[in-house]
Amino acid sequence: MALVTEFLSTIRRFVLDQNGDGLRDWLQVENDVPATYFQLGQELKSAFPANGSDALERFIDKCLPEEDDVPPGKGSPWPGFNSLMKAYLEYWRDVNFDNLVALHASLSDLLISCANALANPTYGVMLLQTSMSFSESLSKLVMGITRQPDLMAQIQGGTAGDESGEKKSIVELAADVIQKIFTSCLTDRSSTRWSPPKGKKVAVYMFANLTLKLLFACDKSRLAIQMFTNLSASGPALALYPASQRVTFLYYLGRFHFDYGHFYRAHKCFEAAYQQCPPQFTKHRRLILTYWIPSNLLLGRFPSLALLQRPEASGFANIFVMICTAIRAGNFATFHAAMAFGKDWLWEKGLYLTLLYKLKPLIWRSFTRRVFLLTWNNTGDTRKVASLSLDHLVTAATYVQRLLEGYVPLRQPAGPKARPPHISAIFLKAVANSAAEVDSHSLLTPPAGGPRRLMPSEGLVFGNKRPDINDVESVVAGLVYAGLLNGFVARQQKLFAVEGAKRTGGNPVLAGWPPAYRTIMERLRQEYEESVAAYRNGDSADPPGEFDDVPGWVVQR
Repeated sequence: MALVTEFLSTIRRFVLDQNGDGLRDWLQVENDVPATYFQLGQELKSAFPANGSDALERFIDKCLPEEDDVPPGKGSPWPGFNSLMKAYLEYWRDVNFDNLVALHASLSDLLISCANALANPTYGVMLLQTSMSFSESLSKLVMGITRQPDLMAQIQGGTAGDESGEKKSIVELAADVIQKIFTSCLTDRSSTRWSPPKGKKVAVYMFANLTLKLLFACDKSRLAIQMFTNLSASGPALALYPASQRVTFLYYLGRFHFDYGHFYRAHKCFEAAYQQCPPQFTKHRRLILTYWIPSNLLLGRFPSLALLQRPEASGFANIFVMICTAIRAGNFATFHAAMAFGKDWLWEKGLYLTLLYKLKPLIWRSFTRRVFLLTWNNTGDTRKVASLSLDHLVTAATYVQRLLEGYVPLRQPAGPKARPPHISAIFLKAVANSAAEVDSHSLLTPPAGGPRRLMPSEGLVFGNKRPDINDVESVVAGLVYAGLLNGFVARQQKLFAVEGAKRTGGNPVLAGWPPAYRTIMERLRQEYEESVAAYRNGDSADPPGEFDDVPGWVVQR
């Protein structure tokens, strides 16, 4: 047992000196370690076989006795630490790196023992580095196992259920253990909430970031809700921590709010993360931009060419410029082409479905504006309310639907044409002919083999369904409710009537189609003011805070 004794003697010296770095360097758990660790495991098998005896526990207590009189600045083993060492030596005695199921169970038990030892209020802080090392190893193992369904099935079948009888996934189990360490750091009283962190509080955001990395890698971001709630309630100010921890935390907090549709909050997080990330960290800034640009797109703001020309944005213009062009023009065909072009990359980043569905209201806004400009007959009479015919919108939508199905515009024969009295007439003639059954006067011809069969998300309404008056009226009403259109729907007249043209100098376009970003922000502020009113009236128990507050982001006021 010479090797085991020597190992424990070295560990004892680290404990007496409160050398957390030394403990981390010696308490290794992965397979890329010196051969001495495997020799240690063989010696443990011979001297302390897994037969239910308490010999190993008694041997550890003998080698790591608890000190009676500890000098200032020194440490001492404690029962929780000795339990950790027992779990650690059993880990190396029984480990089989080829059996990932057993390895996961052993490493999980070891991290739980480490978390229990870390909770010691006097000496637990020396295990911070070791706790981080064990947590990183378990996270890496769990992320690898989640990509192997057969192993997942084996582990899930053996896990116990919670009080409701529902079994937790291995991601939830690992996150629970790491969050236990996070909570131990969060509740440490070595420093106050708003003072520079000391003791275990220095690691609050380190363990928060590790937990978030695990959850997002395994598509379990919903499990972070409780952690963000705890941080908002009693967490230290983020500004007190190093830039690397701030940037990482803000990135994941932005991802969380993006996933739950709070795009303004996500924008605030990504903006701060990007500004605090030094320019030389191109890879990190690129990752932030990957989600910051879509967050702003969904708010109605487009990236500038100057931003897209930065090194960290290399290649982004190929995807986002085409999407922005489609939104500005209200061009559904261009939008779907842009989404198809970047589908693999957008899907990998978890952006595809969000952009595909949530950008369509902005495209419909531009599309209705375009149809209004083509069909509006401006007589100059300011007493007459400017309006958009829903029938015209149906005709134009049907024309676009045919284009999405693969219909091709016909080339018109050369020759003199009579000048139309106004543009709306030729527009209506063109789209009416195109939307009707194909004949010798149509401006569209069906593709060879018939119209393309569209997926539900590829059509204007639902797949190959032809837009009708009810569909168009529903879309326009939704845009009015969202504030993207300013006016009302007159159902009997089948019109969208523009309001407030006098306030814009008689310009119905500016009045009826206000800037998207401005209207979205006005709606968010209105919702915030309603929540404030509800709190003041006693209808809500939770104070709403300030408008720019981001839940989970602790800011010292």
